Amino acid sequence: MRTLPFLTFLVVIVLILGSMHYYLWARLVRDPQLPPLAARTLTLVVVALAIVLPLSLVIVRRLRGHVAPAFVWMAFLWMGIGFLLAAFLGFVDLGRFALWAARRLGGNDAVADPARRILLARALAVGVSGAVLGLAGSGVKSALGRLRVKEVPVRLAGLPAQLDGFRLVQITDLHIGALLHRGWVEGVVERVLGTRPDAVAITGDLVDGSVEELRNHVAPLAALASAPRGVFFVTGNHEYYSGVDQWLRHLPTLGIRPLRNERLELAPGLDLAGIHDASGTGTRGFAPDLDRALAGRQQGRPLVLLAHQPRQFAEAAKKGVSLTLSGHTHGGQIWPFSWIVAIVQPYLAGLHRSGDAQIYVSRGTGFWGPPMRVFAPPEITLLTLHPA
Repeated sequence: MRTLPFLTFLVVIVLILGSMHYYLWARLVRDPQLPPLAARTLTLVVVALAIVLPLSLVIVRRLRGHVAPAFVWMAFLWMGIGFLLAAFLGFVDLGRFALWAARRLGGNDAVADPARRILLARALAVGVSGAVLGLAGSGVKSALGRLRVKEVPVRLAGLPAQLDGFRLVQITDLHIGALLHRGWVEGVVERVLGTRPDAVAITGDLVDGSVEELRNHVAPLAALASAPRGVFFVTGNHEYYSGVDQWLRHLPTLGIRPLRNERLELAPGLDLAGIHDASGTGTRGFAPDLDRALAGRQQGRPLVLLAHQPRQFAEAAKKGVSLTLSGHTHGGQIWPFSWIVAIVQPYLAGLHRSGDAQIYVSRGTGFWGPPMRVFAPPEITLLTLHPA
């Protein structure tokens, strides 16, 4: 039953990546009219990368733990660099089209000098490539560098005075798997514990792989259980690709409590609830059910909801949830991809309000795909709660 949707998805991805690589070849190889040897060499490189990229998505998924790390890094680095090249060359082409249209409207139909056109194509290819490589390098440094702790004060109506200053740390979208391993996870745990949290919330997309493959890499998360009020988890969409049943059984062995459309008292006068990700819709026992999570809730009592995707906030706001914590967007991860994410999700990052309800959307702690973050730095979020 799942074979056809997967094949459809694969065909769409291949078509998109094939079109992107043809466009890159046209702008970086064909239009600059490079010398024959250089043109043939770069053409072979582009063709090879066009094959390697979609192939890597399948190979990494099917042969986790048996793929050379260098291959994985090369494929995913090129994913990011290729996207940036296509985006920036696209911006340039839009600008060129605007100038051409302006000249036509102005009655200037002069034919461009072929030598000048080739010189311009070469200058653009070199200039855009240099800018993209610099931006990609900065993005890799951002993704793999020391994680920052982002402090966010939040005021909640009805929060008891004795909970003023309650420290709730959110981590999300770690994507432990092909590129992020145990050593990196240990660094995340160290930073979280350094904030002296009262409680820790993990809002989905924790892993990209099975329990068997990643057991050793997630083991350091057990240290988070030292948080006095506990560690809590809700599913993200990637858990459904990674054996969600097994993970929901394994996480409690690390002292992490999954919230499966349920609510509990986080501290006297403050409730915490968590719902499944929308990806579980249609799968028995894994559909998000906010009504079930809020059943029996005392009206006026502040409640923090863990929900992976920001689009789940609309329902929460209507039902009087004080604060929703989400992730999923990665803050766009690589600009200008953030523009596309903003079309799908109502909030990209940061603290937002709808009436009396608030949502905080984290940019995420790890990354997916390209090991880079461009204008969307990763974060560990320290939310300090105060009475309104």
